[in-house]
Amino acid sequence: MSEETKKAAAPATPAGNTGPAGNAGPGPGPGGDRRGPGGNNNRRGPGGPGGPRGPRRDNRNEGPASEYNDKVVHINRCSKATKGGRRFNFAALVVAGDGKGRVGLGYGKAKEVPDAIRKGTDRAHRALVHVNLRSNTIPHEVIGRADGGVVMLRPASPGTGLIAGGGVRAVLEVVGLKDVLSKSMGSNNPQAIVKATLDGLAQLRTLEQIKSLRA
Repeated sequence: MSEETKKAAAPATPAGNTGPAGNAGPGPGPGGDRRGPGGNNNRRGPGGPGGPRGPRRDNRNEGPASEYNDKVVHINRCSKATKGGRRFNFAALVVAGDGKGRVGLGYGKAKEVPDAIRKGTDRAHRALVHVNLRSNTIPHEVIGRADGGVVMLRPASPGTGLIAGGGVRAVLEVVGLKDVLSKSMGSNNPQAIVKATLDGLAQLRTLEQIKSLRA
């Protein structure tokens, strides 16, 4: 029998099966899955396929926590009609304080709300002033006035809480007060109310300061 006849009569070797002397080993099964045992590429976590996910990596850069307590009192939106449509600008009124007798007011304007709040917060941090307190309340009754805003502040016994709302409450909270009675008797404009509250807090005097003034 010639060489060509022997080659034609020999059985065909399946793809991937190189015989005893080959290095590939058994070829793929009927389904054609070439991954073999343990070839599942869906490895979600330490538990293998279908196991629990590993710890999520948080790539966000978290800055240091601020030492000030910031509160947004009011956000005003202003629109301007142009040829291409209406354009909006935002203004944020922000009060900031350290809870230990320091408080500041900031007003920021920008085309986006986050930028306006950031500007207002930065300006409030640069405008901090000291306020005379007596424990968790104020030393005496006072009336603050600014523009059309008129705000009355009275000391209260421990456990009363902050009897205030709107901009007055935001200012009292960031300055560190917990027991105060208040009454707004003027304009409802948020900026006027906040400025009137700050004017009243600036008028507070301790007993030692009053004695030194009268001496």
